[in-house]
Amino acid sequence: MLKHRSLWFQTLGLLLAMTALAAAQDYPSKPVRVIVPFPPGAINDSVGRMVANHLSARLNKQFIVENRAGAGGVVGAELVANAPKDGHTLLVVSLAITVNPWLYALPYDHAKAWAPVAVVATAPNVIAVHPDLPAQSVRELIALAKERPGKLQYGSSGVGTFLHLGPELFKIMAGVDILHVPYRGAAPAMIDVIGGRTQMAFASIPSAIVHLRSGKLRALGVGATERSAHLPDVPTVSESGLPGYEAANWIGIVAPAGTPPEIVARLHKEISAMQESPETLKQLANEGASVLQMSSADFGKFIASETAKWGRVVKEAGIKAE
Repeated sequence: MLKHRSLWFQTLGLLLAMTALAAAQDYPSKPVRVIVPFPPGAINDSVGRMVANHLSARLNKQFIVENRAGAGGVVGAELVANAPKDGHTLLVVSLAITVNPWLYALPYDHAKAWAPVAVVATAPNVIAVHPDLPAQSVRELIALAKERPGKLQYGSSGVGTFLHLGPELFKIMAGVDILHVPYRGAAPAMIDVIGGRTQMAFASIPSAIVHLRSGKLRALGVGATERSAHLPDVPTVSESGLPGYEAANWIGIVAPAGTPPEIVARLHKEISAMQESPETLKQLANEGASVLQMSSADFGKFIASETAKWGRVVKEAGIKAE
């Protein structure tokens, strides 16, 4: 009896595996929705469209980008978390997805909602200061901030954004008090830094590089582990005064948890091929970004480690959603 039952389970397992393999081979069987949980124009949107265009060409079905903004990315994420687990709804994720569990009561279980597919790109921040600020390096900025606690200001694109979290990590690690001035977007924050109304921004490289090259702003350091190819003469924050500091946004693709691993593997393979393309490297360079590659399993571990890292920052800095 036990032998017959064991054989039945083995046969069932084989049939399920064959069904999953057939589904992966037929994938996609219809257009795929690629949800960007932010408005058009930001790096999440541009990288998401790059991936969608590549997959459309490679897999002979349309991958259609939909912008579903709201609640710091929670609205779009909820849509994908509750979508059918068949690979026909994907989510463009960034650092924001690891911060939201600490800021919002999520309508899904962040730790169990996703099947990580691939991380695509990474883009560090850059400390961009007004030329009148009497600090020529990260070390001098830290010293100045300690001399003037609460007097220096940095602008961000809003509470809980990358331009807010990077400087809060800096403050914690350096033991300094720099006042946060939130704006409704990165552009108005940069305008006020250029105008001298706010002394600095821990900005994305694309939003700052033109002003850095023109001399309207001065770069003190980039938040990467290595110098940026876009700003090769600018040291990392870590090497210029704050060892161990790293603050980089990243963009990747996830599917709903339970999506067949064969489909995840196929998507990962195609995205990895895209990352080797000179055209991709050029497009990412225009965004101030570079390729970041790892396996789907390692991407899942990376999301978990980033969630823990930024959760500590949110708690220590006392950040609350507005």
